[in-house]
Parts: sequence; C-alpha cells; structure tokens
Amino acid sequence: MRLLLVSDTHLPKRAKELPAPLLAEIPRADVVLHAGDWVDTATLDLLEGRSRRLVGVYGNNDGPALRARLPEVARADLGGLRFGVVHETGSAQGRERRCAARFPDLDVLVFGHSHIPWDTTADTGLRLLNPGSPTDRRRQPHCTYMTAEVTGGLLAQVTLHRLPRR
Repeated sequence: MRLLLVSDTHLPKRAKELPAPLLAEIPRADVVLHAGDWVDTATLDLLEGRSRRLVGVYGNNDGPALRARLPEVARADLGGLRFGVVHETGSAQGRERRCAARFPDLDVLVFGHSHIPWDTTADTGLRLLNPGSPTDRRRQPHCTYMTAEVTGGLLAQVTLHRLPRR
C-alpha cells in the first residue's frame, strides 16, 4: 500500500497551486493523508476528486467550511497499521511522550503545523511523521512532502521528497 503524506498546503495564500511533482504522486497513492491547514476548500475538492482514498483533518488556519467537512483527528487502519492524523502536536520538546500518551492506540501519527519535516519514534513504538509543507518552506531549505509504503503490516520506505524552488 502506497501512502502520500502532505500538510500545510495553505492555498492560495502561500502558492497559487500545488506543485506538479506532488500532483503526480496522487494517482500513484492508495491513500493520501493530509494533516491540515488546507486554507481553501478547492484544495480539499481537488484531493477528494483525484485520490483513491483521502484521510484528512482541519488545521488552525482552516475556517468553518473546512471544519464542517473534516475532523480535528482522523483515524484509519491501513494495511494492518493504526494511523492517526492531527494538525498540531505542540512544541518539539517532549513531542514523542505527549503524543504517545494522547494516542496510545496508534502505530503511526501524521501531523503538521510546524512546516518542519519530522520522523521519530516514541518509546512506545508510535512513529511520528510530519511531511513539512509543499508550498511554504518557512525556515527550511525546501518545500517537502512524504511518501511511504505499508507492507505486511510494517511501515517501510518512508521518503521525504524535496521540491524544487519556485
């Protein structure tokens, strides 16, 4: 099972459209996970229309129209792994401990908000993944997204993709 992980698209404020390499990944993915801060409903409509399956949440920059269509926390069983998606997890310090306590029933937590790519594992085995942002790199050298594979109930091939500068 191929996964596409994305967050913090911030359209049309940070970019006019999603980058072409990210759009090209959508039909290759069995599931697209979006960790919030869409900003516009057009991006949600686009991903819903192009994805085989979309698991998404709203973020702090998402207004009433997006909050009416998306949950704050989403859960999905994907290939035998228990995934969760949430926008914000708080500061980097203590993140693994906080998330493991808040989500003891998950194997993988996809989150966003910081625009900083993140890949760590809590003492409990919870894997935390932040794909960064494909449109707003903030203090990072590149805009980013992630892909991953779920095979035999294991998460493998987690890859951070760096997008060319616009």
